[in-house]
Amino acid sequence: MRYRQLTTGTLALGVLLLIDVLRVWLPGIITIFGQAASTPAELMGAFALGWFVLALGAPAVVRRVGARPVTIVAAVALAVARLTLTAAPGGRTQLWVATAGLLAGLVWLVGVAADTDRPVPGLALGFAANAAVHAVLDTADLVWRGDWVAWLLSAVAVAVFLAGTAQPGHRGGAGGALVGPADAPAGPADAPAGAGGGRAWLLAGPALLLAGMVALSPALARTGMSYLVAGDGVARSPLFGLAPVPVAIAGFLCAALTRPPRGWARAYGPVALLGGAVLFALDRGDLLLPAILLAAVGLGACLALTDDASTGDGPANAGTGGGASASRRGYAVAAGMLVFALGAVGYYSAYDLGYPNAAVPVVVAVLVAAVAFTARPVVHRLPGPFPPLRAAAAVTALALLAPVLADEVPVASNRDGPPERLTVVAYNIRMGFGLDGRFDLTGLAEVVVRQRPDVVLLSEVDRAWLLNGGHDTLDLLADRLGMPYVFGPAADPVWGDAVLSRWPVRDPRTLPLAAVGAPTGAQALAVTLDLGDGVRTAVVSTHLQPPPGRGPVVQARAVADFATRYAAGRPLVVAGDLNTEPGDEAFAEFVDAGLVDALAAARPLATSPADDPRQQIDHIFVSPGLAPSDPVAPRSTASDHLPVAVTVTLPPR
Repeated sequence: MRYRQLTTGTLALGVLLLIDVLRVWLPGIITIFGQAASTPAELMGAFALGWFVLALGAPAVVRRVGARPVTIVAAVALAVARLTLTAAPGGRTQLWVATAGLLAGLVWLVGVAADTDRPVPGLALGFAANAAVHAVLDTADLVWRGDWVAWLLSAVAVAVFLAGTAQPGHRGGAGGALVGPADAPAGPADAPAGAGGGRAWLLAGPALLLAGMVALSPALARTGMSYLVAGDGVARSPLFGLAPVPVAIAGFLCAALTRPPRGWARAYGPVALLGGAVLFALDRGDLLLPAILLAAVGLGACLALTDDASTGDGPANAGTGGGASASRRGYAVAAGMLVFALGAVGYYSAYDLGYPNAAVPVVVAVLVAAVAFTARPVVHRLPGPFPPLRAAAAVTALALLAPVLADEVPVASNRDGPPERLTVVAYNIRMGFGLDGRFDLTGLAEVVVRQRPDVVLLSEVDRAWLLNGGHDTLDLLADRLGMPYVFGPAADPVWGDAVLSRWPVRDPRTLPLAAVGAPTGAQALAVTLDLGDGVRTAVVSTHLQPPPGRGPVVQARAVADFATRYAAGRPLVVAGDLNTEPGDEAFAEFVDAGLVDALAAARPLATSPADDPRQQIDHIFVSPGLAPSDPVAPRSTASDHLPVAVTVTLPPR
């Protein structure tokens, strides 16, 4: 029993650390190695996939050298990389440290697989624990905090992981003596393919992808909740939207760690997983919560179907004992992680290459469901009181801390009548990542707060993309600014633009914009600021996406027409990353619609790139009744764009 607990706990901790590294490494592909929409997607994809392909050589190394030494060395490298990332200065250093940690984590998984034929409890607890910690941390990562709490918690996790790995005779976490030289006897290892944990290890990568994208994503859960309560006039604690997370985690763990039913009843897991993936692929915000809950239960049940419970409980039965079976498990987990990389890169590169990506999670779910349903049925009961169930209860309790802390606060109200002036800030926040590739919410908040804004319009808002670390950047930033928000989805339900306001917001409307060959979807979000005493101002946030080699003329014309019709004669502000410069045809569409360039007094006012601004592509337009003053583009490297800000004087009542 103690052996199983040690194996499960060490595997779970290692998975948690590896996911932490992935949350740093994946965004580094597009913020450090390359630049989205400018660096060829094929080049970024080749860089990402290359390391997973390289890991396919790890089983041969394990077979020749032995699992224990390889796993211990890889575990140490993974632990060192994870701790180093907390102090990494960003840039290329951060990227290569994360890459080293990723490769070490992949090799460690191969080494563990060589001697672990029942990985499901450890994998499931690792996925769930990472989701629970992410929820408690408000969807941010310990890596990006850098304070003493982050160091302490990271150090404890690493120390316990290494201690478990180094335990004598501990094969599941550290590798063991059972897998030795290449001429080791095959013995019972020559069981049918998939026996002895091979199927479960194959699903490690696909399950990680589905867990991070859908089933166990706290940021996606919060985004789904925000769609359900949008426009109700109440601003909630950032943790309010995390309420579904404990339900998803509990459902996932209960399904993964209990004995699956027999016969055709076993199909409930694959069917639930496919249903969740399909709902997610429909790209509808109101379907995100059922997608999460179905996918969580279905994914857990599919993992349970691949768990081989026929082995005993002790070191003597830790592995199937033969080099051939150990190698199969090693190649299975390496191939499964390659599926993870293909799915992640394939899903997100679609926005650069222009093909539909909704099928990616469905295809991965089909793979998981097929492997699970065709697995050999479990014929033995689990030995004794299953230890991971106690750990599952602890993980679920940890996740409960997030929604328990939630509360509701009223939207800021007008105390002294309508204001005479409004300060407007427009900012392309690049998913929250600064020029150094670090997730820099503090830098974003500081440069915005210095302008003392009344309304903030954001572009490139990411609320749950796994490729960007799985953060709800909008809610995190809104919390730091103390401003409620309205979100306008563009590329999908978790990517788009937003308006944050110190004044109550009414009548939100969105307009999807024609793609006209652009890689990422675009939209216009219109809201009305209720300034009190019947005074209202219309605000439109947008991010124009120009087609290759041309300006966003068609989109600019659509936004200008939509904004003026929505305002219906009221004061109007239109702002965002418009990807057009003064004098361009697209810029003229706003002027021709009767709007005024609010930044004209400060021209030229370059905003991109942030470290050496040369392009004037971020703009604020206002209706003639608003008098702009103090236009500025404050310097900051918290994004690849500079924010633009202006104070507008409202017309007399």
